Amino acid sequence: MHDQAIVDRAITSRRSVRGFLPTPIPRATIEDILTVASRAPSGTNIQPWKVHVLTGEARARFCAAVVAAHDEDYARSKRGEPPQNTVEYGYYPDEWFEPYLGRRRKIGWDLYGLLGIGKKDYDRMHAQHRRNFTFFDAPVGLIFTIDRRMRQGSWLDYGMFLENIMIAARGRGLDTCPQQAFAHFHGLIGRHLGLPDSDMVVCGMALGHEDRDEPANRLVTERAPLADFVTFVED
Repeated sequence: MHDQAIVDRAITSRRSVRGFLPTPIPRATIEDILTVASRAPSGTNIQPWKVHVLTGEARARFCAAVVAAHDEDYARSKRGEPPQNTVEYGYYPDEWFEPYLGRRRKIGWDLYGLLGIGKKDYDRMHAQHRRNFTFFDAPVGLIFTIDRRMRQGSWLDYGMFLENIMIAARGRGLDTCPQQAFAHFHGLIGRHLGLPDSDMVVCGMALGHEDRDEPANRLVTERAPLADFVTFVED
């Protein structure tokens, strides 16, 4: 296969998988993926990324702690109390607007439709959201952190590093799911992983082999045509 086709296939076959097989991933494979991904560009080569790899019992203990915190926040919400855990940085806009609101709603209802979750079935919505915090059963969980003194440029660099991980994983027949949801539990995660106060949680990521029997993995997302976001400025 031509190099272009190989690269294009890795990119276009990447998707957020929400159900994984328990098949272990060798540490050497994880290291290879992260080594390749570290070739991502960064301003003046500062390489602002830090990765925490969770496997085995360490992963299980971590997931149990975050799931418990997530369940407690849900219980508090049902009592009309504010959550104990909140995100440290703004990821989404304070108020949604089009076309982004429509895109967000579509993927949400498409996913819930596959899972048979109704619009007011809040307990099942909570249970599905909870699966984030077990890394959707993936054998490898990644937590990404950054020094909070870094500015927006370093976050742009970080995005390229994250994409490299996902593409390198696809090149090895593996799947991923990037998970901003973990950022809501930055305090707990910091304590659990022994992070210095200078570090903040960017996101998590599940890594493993897709479970093709998982209904959520039948979700197919759409992409806008070039005409919606590209302007050619030509003579």
